[in-house]
Amino acid sequence: MTASRLQHTISSGAILFVAAIVTYISFTQEPADAFLFPRLIAIFFVSLAAWNFMRAVTGVAKVGVGLDMIELKNIVPGLVTMLVFIFFAAKMLGFYLASSIAFMLIFTLYDPAPLNDGKAWMKRLIVTVCFMAVMYCLFALLLKVQTPSGILF
Repeated sequence: MTASRLQHTISSGAILFVAAIVTYISFTQEPADAFLFPRLIAIFFVSLAAWNFMRAVTGVAKVGVGLDMIELKNIVPGLVTMLVFIFFAAKMLGFYLASSIAFMLIFTLYDPAPLNDGKAWMKRLIVTVCFMAVMYCLFALLLKVQTPSGILF
């Protein structure tokens, strides 16, 4: 098995594992009505993850050359931000505030504009506010799903 195929198999297996956990949690939590949308998404997510894992194991997927250390170093800050968001910030600060902070941080980390550019900061702020407005409209108004609340919201 080539290194890139092994990387694809390991990463797709990890995603399948996370998808299975999310699916299990969405089907075992109460109240059931609050988990209707997560259940639909979880079924779709676990199905795609299983399909991708099978493609990786059988070698059907045409993968690239894998990740080198430079690419891995580029991915790690965003990954750490998301892990902090998932396991700590969303519960402590509330979904919308933590999402805003995480989105702004990831946007800043990966935006090629210099950090001392005022227009870039204005763009980041406007995009973050618009993105969070869409998230709020989607979850609170359209789907009527209760999001995790924290200290402020």
